[in-house]
Amino acid sequence: MTTDLASLKQDLTRRMDGALETLKRDFSGLRSGRASPALLEPIRVDAYGSEMPLPQVGTIAVPEARMITVQVWDRSLVNAVVAAIRDAGLGLNPSGDGQLVRVPIPQLTGERRTELSKAAHKYAEAAKVAVRGVRRDGMEQIKALEKKHAISQDDMTRWHDEVQKLTDGYIKRVDDALVEKDKEIKQV
Repeated sequence: MTTDLASLKQDLTRRMDGALETLKRDFSGLRSGRASPALLEPIRVDAYGSEMPLPQVGTIAVPEARMITVQVWDRSLVNAVVAAIRDAGLGLNPSGDGQLVRVPIPQLTGERRTELSKAAHKYAEAAKVAVRGVRRDGMEQIKALEKKHAISQDDMTRWHDEVQKLTDGYIKRVDDALVEKDKEIKQV
């Protein structure tokens, strides 16, 4: 355990950044009305006897606002890519055209937008819980240091305030990301 506030803060910041990155990755999988390569990146394709991430079997591009294309490198995998996209549960209907798979992005219905918004709120709440868990760990480390008399009570109070400020900043970043994603989802 460390008796240095800077290294404790650095560790907590690293862990809170991880929660924020996870949130951003989760948000990228939520489909808004616009086409985005991030929508297809998590999809896994049955290829060469194993499951491979889609970006390892083809190039994902967005030629226009409501269309994603996948240039499949091996023609024999086109049907597997089409099936993987269709079965991913994203409500997409891809079509193969030679080595190119076209994925039109349909307009979102009001009901689907509400579902996506709820999912975004759930992801944001999970990120806040993760950030608060990191804060709790930091607070426990600080209390343990004070109990061992490695730091004074005044230092403990000051460090608690620092950790709380850090936590508040990350919670605000999660809230800001949620507001942005919500606006994107509800944009017609």
